[in-house]
Amino acid sequence: MRITALWLSALPLMSGLALVAWAVATVRRNVGLVDIFWSLFLLLAAAVYVFFGPDPGARALLTLVLVAAWSLRLAGYLAARNWNAPEDHRYRAIRARNEPGFAWRSLYLVFGLQAVLAWRVAAPLAAAIGAPGALRAFDVAGAVLVSFGIVWETIGDAQLARFKADAANAGRVMDRGLWRYSRHPNYFGEFCVWWGFYAIALGAGAGWTVFSPVLMTVLLLRISGVALLEKDIGERRPAYRDYIARTNAFFPGPPKAP
Repeated sequence: MRITALWLSALPLMSGLALVAWAVATVRRNVGLVDIFWSLFLLLAAAVYVFFGPDPGARALLTLVLVAAWSLRLAGYLAARNWNAPEDHRYRAIRARNEPGFAWRSLYLVFGLQAVLAWRVAAPLAAAIGAPGALRAFDVAGAVLVSFGIVWETIGDAQLARFKADAANAGRVMDRGLWRYSRHPNYFGEFCVWWGFYAIALGAGAGWTVFSPVLMTVLLLRISGVALLEKDIGERRPAYRDYIARTNAFFPGPPKAP
C-alpha cells in the first residue's frame, strides 16, 4: 500500500471516534472533553497504520510505542483533570457564538475539525510505520526528541497539578519549576514530540510530511495554544502580566530581569 493511501486509511475510523467523542460530550454538555480525545485520535491512526501497513519492522514498532506512551499519558492526565470540571471558557465562548443548535453544530465545528486536524498531523506516523528498513540516525534522534518532549510535558503538567492542588496558591501564578523558564512548558513538550516524529519520518525518506510539525507549531503558537489561552488572561488575572514580562512564552529561557 502506498504511503498516501495508508495515511488516508485512518480517516474513517478517526471520524468514527470523533462521533463517539461528540456523543459523550453532548450528554455531559461539555465539548471541552474533546481535548481528552485529541491524542487518542493519533494513537488510533498509528494502530490503523500498523494493521494495514507492511509487516512492522523496528521503525514501525518504535513509532507505535512512542505514540502510545505520549497518547495514553496525555489522555489520562486530561481525563483526570477535565472529566468532572466545568466547560473551559474557550469552549464556552464557541458555544455562545454558535447558539442556538450548538449541540449539533459542535459535531463539525469542534469534533469533526479535530479529527481532520489529527489526521493531517498523523502523516509522519503513516510514513514511519509504512516504510520498512533499518533504523537510521534520524530515527534515533527523533526517538530521543519525542522522549524528551514526553518527559518535559509530563513534568510540567505534574508541577502545575501540584501547584493547583494547594489551596494556598489560589489566585497566584505558577512560576516555579519548568514554568519559571517558559509560560507553556507543556506546549513546548508537544512541539518537541511532533518534530521528533517528523525526524523519524525523515529516516524513512518522507521529508514531504514536514507540514505536520509546521501545522502543530502554528496551532500551538498562534491558534489553539498560546495565543488563545493568553488572549484575555491579563484582564482576568492581572498578576499574569508581570509573569509575561519576565518569562518566555514558549521556548525555555532564563527569566528576564524586572
